[in-house]
Amino acid sequence: MTRTLLEDEALGFVRDLIRIDSINTGDLATIGDGETRAARFVQSQLQEVGIETTFVEPVPGRGSVVARLRGTDPDAGALIVHAHLDVVPVDAADWTHPPFGAEIADGLLYGRGAVDMKNYAGVILAVVRHFARSGIRPRRDLIFAFLADEESGGVWGASWLVDNRPELFAGATEAISEVGGFSVPLVEGRRAYLLATAEKGVGGLRLTARGEAGHASRPLPSDPVPQLAGAVARIGAHRFPVVRTPALARFLSVVGAARGVTFSDENLDAELEDLGFVGRVIAAAARNTAAPTVLRAGDKSNIIPGSAEAIVDYRALPGGEDDLLTEVARLAGETVEVESLRSMHPIASPIDGPFIDTISAALTSEDPDGVVVPYLLPASTDNKHFARLGVHGYGFVPLRVPDDFDVYGQFHSADECVPVESLYFSARVTAGILEAA
Repeated sequence: MTRTLLEDEALGFVRDLIRIDSINTGDLATIGDGETRAARFVQSQLQEVGIETTFVEPVPGRGSVVARLRGTDPDAGALIVHAHLDVVPVDAADWTHPPFGAEIADGLLYGRGAVDMKNYAGVILAVVRHFARSGIRPRRDLIFAFLADEESGGVWGASWLVDNRPELFAGATEAISEVGGFSVPLVEGRRAYLLATAEKGVGGLRLTARGEAGHASRPLPSDPVPQLAGAVARIGAHRFPVVRTPALARFLSVVGAARGVTFSDENLDAELEDLGFVGRVIAAAARNTAAPTVLRAGDKSNIIPGSAEAIVDYRALPGGEDDLLTEVARLAGETVEVESLRSMHPIASPIDGPFIDTISAALTSEDPDGVVVPYLLPASTDNKHFARLGVHGYGFVPLRVPDDFDVYGQFHSADECVPVESLYFSARVTAGILEAA
């Protein structure tokens, strides 16, 4: 099949971006200039077709670039189309293909960022150049943002821009980015394409138990370590109830109708297991969660420490933060202090509306048997930062993949890869979404 320039450029730009080592360690002392080099590359490609850009670099190495393509309807709310340019660290010894080689083997493109998320950055770069070359003007303004630092919370990327350069996003009402859009098996011959319409909030809690330091030959049940161990055990074993948020309810309704099943709250986890890897994602999004992840206490075996500490990672459903924090405090017990650490609140966007219809129309024009299904993402994206501007965020990077290809499993993995044909599909569907949005 003859490839279009749009498709060829999309693949080429994804490979170009993968070859730029833009690892984000989360530490300014060890950060390189990869994010800035990636942003400058994007900027040069946009300027080549006459698109004005704004480059920002709040700290050395953390570069982002933003561009606005004017639409035909000045009264329509603008759409932010965003992708992050940073990637998580790699251990090259775990890879069978060079993590920054952008090699293609057996129809798969390998490299850090192939899915998370230089694939979308390359695709939207190709789409905006296609629009500029072809004279295509979308209905609404499109604000293209290629962002730094998402993998460390967006402090020097989306969050910094929202706080310091909000005028770049003036008039925006919706945003589209990761994590969604990839196909999963629905029934024989049909695929569901997940649309993230909500995201769990994410935060941390520090649990601290205190007591008197002393010799380990005279232990007491009230010593800090037993106190903390009990709290951690209770929190770790606790199962929060299922909450049918609008996104979860719609997912269960659509998938249940297609498969001829009725999902129950009581056995939801087991019932979702029949959906394979996607079922486990949906199960994680069905309830609040609190997971003890770090323990710290004494450093000598014959000394009872004066304090013991644990860190708990929590993921809160929209509207569920207060209940989660109250329950964790109850489980921790009266003698264990609970301190809130940095957090990002959950977000939720409408699961119906004109923009959803546009996404569905563009998708089914390429896959008539496909269906767009809302879901709640149990993680975080830069959409959380844009939500502070009143922007409704959606996750939809269209990828038609083989039924046994686990896109979620590619995130942060060794030998991260994406089917080349999926990138061509992504370019066509994304162009359709953005032109009609």
